[in-house]
Amino acid sequence: METTSKFRRLSGAARGIERALLVALTLISATWATQVHHRLPWAFFNEQFLGVFLGLALASVFVAVKARGREAGDRVPTYDWALSALGLVVGGYVAVMYPTIAYRLGELTPDRVLLGSSAVLLVLEAARRLAGGTLAWVALACILYAKFAWLFPSLLYAKGSSWSRIVSYLYLDTNGVFGVPLQVAASVLVAFIFFGHALYAVRGDRFLMEIALVLMGRYRGGAAKVSVVSSALFGTVSGSAVANVAVNGAFSIPLMKQTGYAPHMAAAIEAVASTGGQIMPPVMGAAAFLIAEFLNISYGQVALAAAIPACLYYLALFTQVDLEAARTGMAGLPPERIPKLRAMMRHGWVFLVPLAVLVYTLMIANWEAGPAGMAAVVVTFGVGLLQREHRPSLARVVASVEETGRTLLDIVAITALAGLVIGTLNLSGFIFKISLLLVTISGGHALLLLIVTALGCLFLGLPLPTTVVYITLAVLIAPALVQVGIHPLAAHLFLFYFGMISLITPPDCLPTYTAAAMARADFWKTGWTGMRLAIAAYVVPFVFAFHPALILVGTWTDIVTTVITSALGTVLIGVGCAGYLFRPLGWVRRAWAIAAGLLLFMPAVPGVAEYVFDAAGLLLAGALVGWERSARAGAVSTSLPASPA
Repeated sequence: METTSKFRRLSGAARGIERALLVALTLISATWATQVHHRLPWAFFNEQFLGVFLGLALASVFVAVKARGREAGDRVPTYDWALSALGLVVGGYVAVMYPTIAYRLGELTPDRVLLGSSAVLLVLEAARRLAGGTLAWVALACILYAKFAWLFPSLLYAKGSSWSRIVSYLYLDTNGVFGVPLQVAASVLVAFIFFGHALYAVRGDRFLMEIALVLMGRYRGGAAKVSVVSSALFGTVSGSAVANVAVNGAFSIPLMKQTGYAPHMAAAIEAVASTGGQIMPPVMGAAAFLIAEFLNISYGQVALAAAIPACLYYLALFTQVDLEAARTGMAGLPPERIPKLRAMMRHGWVFLVPLAVLVYTLMIANWEAGPAGMAAVVVTFGVGLLQREHRPSLARVVASVEETGRTLLDIVAITALAGLVIGTLNLSGFIFKISLLLVTISGGHALLLLIVTALGCLFLGLPLPTTVVYITLAVLIAPALVQVGIHPLAAHLFLFYFGMISLITPPDCLPTYTAAAMARADFWKTGWTGMRLAIAAYVVPFVFAFHPALILVGTWTDIVTTVITSALGTVLIGVGCAGYLFRPLGWVRRAWAIAAGLLLFMPAVPGVAEYVFDAAGLLLAGALVGWERSARAGAVSTSLPASPA
């Protein structure tokens, strides 16, 4: 897979060291993810493994990643070799000494203060290189607040801590760098990242694209529908929106432009479809695994809960893509561009096996996420050996291991930095104040608190990745949402969804930037079009927050009814946004369709039964469809030539 310009392109001994570090990072964490250590005759502290993991990751960052964008990137400066070695020391100290540290955690010895200061600075610099300066400045601001909180007024006031106490706490406490985010990255996310790269190594990505072509290529707007379906399929094995755009868009964007879609529309479709991969089970974005940890439930439960909202997201996109094709009279792809189903399945059916293994182990057998992901990795390489055209060479296998490690670097930087933020907020006591503040501001009204939370997610999402947005708000705001009556799983999914939506909400939306560049389209037109196409993602979280039947919490009758009405509501909102049904719609009829869709989404309110809103929505929808059908039939009949007498 393509690496970005922030990585160096090394050669010789430096390249060998870079590869060795990345391969070691992947193999050690993948082995830990299998939980084989539970079968060994001696015990390890989890922090000892995390010390090795963080040390290897930091060492890799300072060898592999440029300090500045304008750097040539063909050599490693001396200071980066020193920082890389320091990263190994920082991690190695915890790996070796933690059995002693654990029983004297509160002691502020000189070695702990020195190495703790080094660890904090290394994590800040690694995050700056990989995720941008904004993220590092946010974390630094939190650290400064923990020190100088006594200078703040009223609710923001706290006693403050010494520098020695802060750096030691962030370095060694399980609420700091070695907290839940880094633990999930090291023992769970590695398995699913490895799975995606293993699939590419055995050329399974081609099979996913061919499935999309077979399923959708022949229908109107087939190129865009191929993009939607293939991105959803790629999303089942990759939680990265930008990676999905880079891999899938290279094929789908030119194809959409060739068949008549405007460049900005083609780019928006690809960006929205690829971003949806973060919410598409069975492999969702990194934050989904954190939800399972925060709520102490299995990842399978999270994936099942997210399945219907994810389908509604793609239904809204698919509806608008189809109606856009109908409006402009686009046909399907020519038959010669579509693979033959029998030939495709004869060679590619083996790639359904690892997906089936993943679904079975996660959803049915209730395995923990790490072992389930690694089982899928092993099966993927196994089925790749069955057929000559899919059999990976040793070089491709090694490359997949190395690229897994390279992908992990971004995640390690973000999750370690999130540990710094969470640790400082815990240390200062701010976490325990913010929930009370939010509930007070909202007056205890759930809808008002949800709106404030959604705006907060979008605002934080301007400079920050989804995972950081989710972690920050899960710690600060999720307790307040639960306090006003939102189901805990719905509250966390709400934060996850709006953190994801920030990726396609201008002005700072990297998947949209990437797709627009690939399509050579205007960014702003692409961004606003993407927001329209992803309209369901802005509405559905409010629905499951008030009506958890949409995330499979409730009776089967309630769940089925909610799914049906929500699906109809999604289609109607898509009709209103696209401005087309059987013919182009004016603004009045577009508003009519959107109003009908919103009524079908409405939960029960005090004094009004839910079926009243559903009945009103269905009546409005039926009236609109009847009106447009008759108008279309009348237009067709008047356009036909008169029959001879």
